[in-house]
Amino acid sequence: MLLTKASEYALLSLIMISQKNTPQDVDTLSNQLGISKSFLAKILQALAKENILSSFKGAHGGFMLTRKPEDITLKMIVECAEKKQTMVFECSPSTQKCPGGKGNFCRVWPVLNKLQTKIDQFLDNMTLKDILEV
Repeated sequence: MLLTKASEYALLSLIMISQKNTPQDVDTLSNQLGISKSFLAKILQALAKENILSSFKGAHGGFMLTRKPEDITLKMIVECAEKKQTMVFECSPSTQKCPGGKGNFCRVWPVLNKLQTKIDQFLDNMTLKDILEV
């Protein structure tokens, strides 16, 4: 699982947005965080599409949290930003034994699947609120 700048920027922007009581616009956030405006806009729109953020248009528009920080998991943020399921390896999220057809010869899948389970549990249990309290 590779976490890219998209995940980092999503987290940073959500932290900034959560600390304000008014909608935060892309220009302000991109300047404060030193992030490309167009890239950040795509990330924020994806978060809005997944109902993590609300988007407001107009002179006082911008983005605000749709949910409470304790209801936004790290897994939700990462999967939204990365636009794919978190996975250690392509086969690791599978509930089947070695979905690649290697049968009894595959010794890697059980280890990867255990690691995937632990990572999923961590990402599901870590919330934006937890990050804000660090």
